[in-house]
Amino acid sequence: MSDRPSEAAVRAWARLERAHRAAVGTVEARLAGAGLPDLAWYDVLLELERAGTGGLRSFQLQAALLFQQYNLSRLVDRMTEAGHVAKAPSPDDGRGLVLTITRSGRALRRKMWPVYALAIEEAVGRHFTDAEARTFGDLLGRLHPSG
Repeated sequence: MSDRPSEAAVRAWARLERAHRAAVGTVEARLAGAGLPDLAWYDVLLELERAGTGGLRSFQLQAALLFQQYNLSRLVDRMTEAGHVAKAPSPDDGRGLVLTITRSGRALRRKMWPVYALAIEEAVGRHFTDAEARTFGDLLGRLHPSG
């Protein structure tokens, strides 16, 4: 194996980056156009909703979302101030906090989903048949298997 990527790998990388930026840009524009918060809010709310009543510690949420800690802390603070996330002392470690989604957070996530879903269809779905989308997803899964 060479320490230099092939031309095909460089081309794939460039297209992946451009496609990612375009897709996220479409989603963000649709959310903003609907007067909704940005995609990061949805991602946080979804992970906290999936966690259930036990919630998540900040480091667990950070690992699930691949955010930088300082970005996540500021985002969670804004979401807490808006009433969509609650913070409570960890029962296992009094120094840590457990984050949970609130009723208004669940409502906001549900309100965001239809706009997000249409944007996914616009940015990705309309370009592929279901079989092609599955193949594409499988190929991308090789780059990041946990997704």
